[in-house]
Amino acid sequence: MERVHKAALPVYTASMWTAFKIFAFLCLCYAAIIVWMYFSQRKMLYYPKQEMTAFPNDIGLMHENVWLINRLGTRIHGWWLPHAAPRFTLLFSHGNGGNLSHRLDTLRIFHDLGLNVFAYDYSGYGQSLGDPSEEATAADAHAAWDWLVQEQDVSPESIILVGRSLGGAVTASLTAKLANDSQTPAGLIMESTFTSVPDMGAYMYPWLPVRLLARYQYDSATNLTGLNLPVLFLHSPNDDIVPYALGRRLYNDYQGPKSFIELAGDHNSGFLTSGASYPEGLTHFLSSLEKDSDQ
Repeated sequence: MERVHKAALPVYTASMWTAFKIFAFLCLCYAAIIVWMYFSQRKMLYYPKQEMTAFPNDIGLMHENVWLINRLGTRIHGWWLPHAAPRFTLLFSHGNGGNLSHRLDTLRIFHDLGLNVFAYDYSGYGQSLGDPSEEATAADAHAAWDWLVQEQDVSPESIILVGRSLGGAVTASLTAKLANDSQTPAGLIMESTFTSVPDMGAYMYPWLPVRLLARYQYDSATNLTGLNLPVLFLHSPNDDIVPYALGRRLYNDYQGPKSFIELAGDHNSGFLTSGASYPEGLTHFLSSLEKDSDQ
C-alpha cells in the first residue's frame, strides 16, 4: 500500500519568534510616530508668545497700536510705524515664533530705509486673540491689508508685502487672493521661506509619509504661480530651520520678475549676520520698484 506523506509544518525557532516580535514592535513604534505626527502638527508649526517684551518706542520709533477684526471675527493687534517721507509702505508678516516685540531689529532696518511699516501679530500671538491656523493667518493678513488700503487710504501700488519664514507663505497666500480680486501690490519680499509645508516635512522627515499626513499646506509655490510681480527672494545657505534648497526652488519656480540675495548666518539672525548686504539688497530692490513706477 502506498504511504501518504503529510506536508511538513514550519518549525518556528526561538530566534525566529524573537525576530518577529522585534519587527512587530518596530511597526507599532512607527505607527505610533505617524499618529503622533498627525496630531502634533499644530504645535510643531506654531510657537506663539503672548508676553510683549519690548516696544518700538524703546528704540526711538513712534508707533500706533492698531486693532483689527478679521473675517473670522477675531480681534488682531498690530503696530503702525509711519515714516515722515515714505518711499513705500511695507506690510510685514513675521515668522512662526514669538510675537511683534521680537522684531524690533527688523522694524528699525525698515524704518531706516525710509518706509512706512505695518506689522501685525497672527491670531494667538502677542495681544491678538484666537488661535493660529492656516485659515486664521490668511484672515489676519487680509485684515491687515484691508486696514492699510481702506482705513489708511494707502494705494495698493505703493504697498510691498514682506514675509519672513512662515510669513512668506502667509504673504504668498495673500498675494494670490489679491490677484483674484484684481488688487496689485508693488512687489513682494520673500525671506528665508519655503515652497510648502509638505515639502518642508518631507525634507525633515524623509522616512515618514509626510505628504499623506500633512494637515497644513501653505503652498507658496502654487500661490505664486501665474503672478507677474517683482519679487525679491533672500535665503542663507546656512539656514538651520528652512532648507536653503527649498528657498532656491521657490525662486527658480517663480516665472515673474525676480532677484535673489544670498544671506549669511542662521535662520533667525541672517538678516543681521549678513551685515550691510541685507539693507543694501533691500535698497536696490526698492530703487528698482521706484524706477518701474516712474516709467
